[in-house]
Amino acid sequence: MVTGVIKNKIDKIWTDIWAGGITNPLTVIEQLTYLMFIRSLDEKELEKEEFDNMVGNKSERIFPESEVGQSMRWSKFKNRDPREIFDILSQRVFPAIKNMKNGKLPDFSASGEMIEIEEETSGENETRTAFARYMEDAMFLIPTPQVLQKIITGLEDLYENDISDLDMQGDLYEYMLGKLSTAGQNGQFRTPKHIREMMVELLRPTPDDTICDPACGTAGFLVSSAEYIRNNYESTMSSEQWDKYESEVFTGFDTDRTMLRISAMNLMLHSISNPDIDYKDAVSKQNQIKNKFSVCLANPPFKGTVDAESINDDLKAVTNTKKTELLFIALFIRMLKKGGRCACIVPDGVLFGSSKAHKSIRKELVENHQLKAVISMPSGVFKPYAGVSTAVLVFVKTDAGGTEDVWFYDMQADGFSLDDKRGEISENDIPDIIQRFHNLDNEKDRERTEKSFFVPKQEIVDNDYDLSINKYKKVEYVPVEYPPTSEIIANICSIEEDIAKEMSELKKLLDL
Repeated sequence: MVTGVIKNKIDKIWTDIWAGGITNPLTVIEQLTYLMFIRSLDEKELEKEEFDNMVGNKSERIFPESEVGQSMRWSKFKNRDPREIFDILSQRVFPAIKNMKNGKLPDFSASGEMIEIEEETSGENETRTAFARYMEDAMFLIPTPQVLQKIITGLEDLYENDISDLDMQGDLYEYMLGKLSTAGQNGQFRTPKHIREMMVELLRPTPDDTICDPACGTAGFLVSSAEYIRNNYESTMSSEQWDKYESEVFTGFDTDRTMLRISAMNLMLHSISNPDIDYKDAVSKQNQIKNKFSVCLANPPFKGTVDAESINDDLKAVTNTKKTELLFIALFIRMLKKGGRCACIVPDGVLFGSSKAHKSIRKELVENHQLKAVISMPSGVFKPYAGVSTAVLVFVKTDAGGTEDVWFYDMQADGFSLDDKRGEISENDIPDIIQRFHNLDNEKDRERTEKSFFVPKQEIVDNDYDLSINKYKKVEYVPVEYPPTSEIIANICSIEEDIAKEMSELKKLLDL
């Protein structure tokens, strides 16, 4: 969790960049991301060196072993003269990461020319990381050596004193992205880490799954899935599974090249060296993927609309609309293999909207697939980005129905306050949600006055496929007995007498 101290330090770095003339928040995030990535490469190299020294081995290095190559390491240049640092970063390090291949940086000749890394397999894209592919049009925009030195000093302070692991680095992204507008023009905003982790826990991906987020943004869902797999399967994964983990397991699409750069970098820092991160409008005719993935995890754009002519006809056949929140549900169904499972966030309007398109997508889930759960979340979950009310849908693609009873849960707390500050609190329904979801047999006798309960499919059908929890939840009214009016008035008079007495004593003390 990003504390007030860390926020102040980030804000200070932000102000230094702003004072240097970079005023676009997304550009600030980009430049900070590049520097954080450069520093993290050196950290990974130090870990490799430490491990090799311990076991007497020598693995492949990220940085060339030449004098010039070693000078590109953060630990080597961070304390140099600001002008030297500026020249090293702008003329060597930045061009090098744009040409990174096979997890290695290219070397430079004595004259300063870059030495191309030899191809190890056929095809350029097979050897270049996703990050390097999307770095092609990136620019180093830090204006002066003095501004660069302030940023480096600020980042060093953060890393040395406040950032303990990659999770915290992810939280820094979350905070920095919060400095963008409340939501993108298509209604996209960042999903809090603990919500992503809850959704991953609901699906419990394995190393043999193929996982996709077709609106990946900064790749939060893919990173959370990767962390879950490592935490639960690391000791048992075969070399073949590790190879797939580094390249084939994770797929993400987005229409923002900046986000693609950030997401590719984020995944690389989590040991996913060459994920399938691609520039693609997922709901358009450009995307023809069908029956490919076993897991979909996403928080798709909410209020966006797209050009009707560009929408894939397969999606319009399921829900004839231009609303992205409906089209993406149809997309998840199409992209999943039979038996594939999905957890996605939807705005509440999807659950009860009365249009033909809204009803058709809900009917598709209930009648043709297995809708397992509807988890209603409080409206403050996405603050300070947005105050929209949302829910998590969990379903399995079957193409043959299978919905019998749908499990509803009324989440009232997620471990953080529901105001703009989002401070930690003790109330948290997420552990209960995960525990109950994986033990649904014990939920059969729950009353509808409780937080979770089942609703039979037929009742949902009879209600026009309405999936809003308030349609089915029963409110238990408890009568309150008040004392007689005379007793209430007597109590008020007694309080007033006590106040008058205290005021009189106070006046005496003050000689009034």
